[in-house]
Amino acid sequence: MSDERMKVGIIGLDDMLGGGLIPGSICAIIGTYGTGKTTFALQFIWEGLKKGEHIIYISLEEREERIFEYMLQKGWDIKPFMNKSLFVLKLDPTDFNLANNRIKNELPRLIKQVNAYRVVIDPISLFEDLFDSDSIRRQEMFRFVESMRDQKCTIMMTSETDKDNPFSSRHALIEYLADTVILLRYVRPSDLTDVHLALEVVKMRMSAHSREIKPYEIQQDQVLVYSEANVF
Repeated sequence: MSDERMKVGIIGLDDMLGGGLIPGSICAIIGTYGTGKTTFALQFIWEGLKKGEHIIYISLEEREERIFEYMLQKGWDIKPFMNKSLFVLKLDPTDFNLANNRIKNELPRLIKQVNAYRVVIDPISLFEDLFDSDSIRRQEMFRFVESMRDQKCTIMMTSETDKDNPFSSRHALIEYLADTVILLRYVRPSDLTDVHLALEVVKMRMSAHSREIKPYEIQQDQVLVYSEANVF
């Protein structure tokens, strides 16, 4: 892997990652509802578009037009990039055969076809849901992640947390397969006067990284991670 880092484009987070993600690696953003997983992924995309990179966004939840609308609401002029360097695809996770085939077989071909440098899958947990048993899910996800490594692009996957464990993804699997794991969560002080958003870089293979828990804020046009501040 190259020593040059690929910036996520979030102030403070890239510092915690030692300058950004390692090119060609796989990053998992894990968090419960409302913590901004998709917003983090959109920042990753926008950073790439500004650099002239080609990008594929696979959505298993939101329709294409809503993804474009979110980005326009942030004041990002994405129209010059649409279907030229930014390709957004919506997959129906209720159609197992179609979603499974398109992600496993068509996505690698599409990455080569458009020469994608960044790929987002949002959320990967809906793809994991397609498999009936833990053993099959583990086997299929391992094969899928290994096939993605061969594509030489940097991948960001979002994942919902387990309903009983805010520190684990829904199937407790993607955090073992990904190279970098960023956990988003709520932090509530003992007096319950306010709710804070906080993140930590749980894991980053082949790189030193911050292990501190840092507050972050989702603003209209950007995410700010206060890497010099403490949660309380």
